[in-house]
Amino acid sequence: MIPAAFEYARAGSVQEAAELLGKYGEDAKVLAGGHSLIPLMRLRLAQPSALIDVNSIKELNYIHAEGGKLRVGALTRHVEIQNSDTVKQNLPMLAEIANEVGDNQVRNMGTIGGVVAHADSAGDYPTLALMLDAEIVTNTRRIAAKDFFQDLFTTPLEANELVCEVVFPVASGAHKYIKFRRRLFDWAIVAAAAQQVNGGWRIGLTNVGPTPVRATAVEQALASGSSPEEAAEHASDGLSPSGDIRATPEYKKHLARVLTKRAIQQAQA
Repeated sequence: MIPAAFEYARAGSVQEAAELLGKYGEDAKVLAGGHSLIPLMRLRLAQPSALIDVNSIKELNYIHAEGGKLRVGALTRHVEIQNSDTVKQNLPMLAEIANEVGDNQVRNMGTIGGVVAHADSAGDYPTLALMLDAEIVTNTRRIAAKDFFQDLFTTPLEANELVCEVVFPVASGAHKYIKFRRRLFDWAIVAAAAQQVNGGWRIGLTNVGPTPVRATAVEQALASGSSPEEAAEHASDGLSPSGDIRATPEYKKHLARVLTKRAIQQAQA
């Protein structure tokens, strides 16, 4: 299908992008990699009045490690995260997740800021951001990940606000991200992440609800001395995933338990 008519503007700076977003109003959308937005527009599930192209804002493409934090600019491409020695040294699971995003074309065009701002519960980066208490930095404020992902495709971003940076805590300990899908480049039906942090564990789940999920019950069970098998039985506690053509809600809960167990075991191996 052909997208509905829209206006187009290219921003050369963060300030100009914010001004253009303010000019066109809440129906405007930011265009980065476009791999989520453009398909929705072609199906007319999204009909923005204007696209603000931010790909020329070079200041938003960087990876820095400082003060126990890993700072990733919003326009950093998946392939840059995947291949970054700085990421591999300070938060290796982020590099591994980037390697799992789509195919080569998607990884060369898609951006971490686009995935975070899109707030799809099947996205991979939001799960890591939530489970590690990352911060999403915009042109006006800093937002904790737990407050950023409010619902499916829903964030607190204002009409003239754009994601500029994602700040993760450094975590180079044992880790594993397991993504269950029908085909190699598909979105996850369910995914589970396990990251060791300061002697404890952080556990995250992808696509088991309208937002990413931090499995605190599993973390608490592990801290109390439970085995991975015992702790993983709590992965489905409180979950209410929606069903689709790929999996029923009960199957997604089953996958949450199985993948969590495997992620912890493989991280410990």
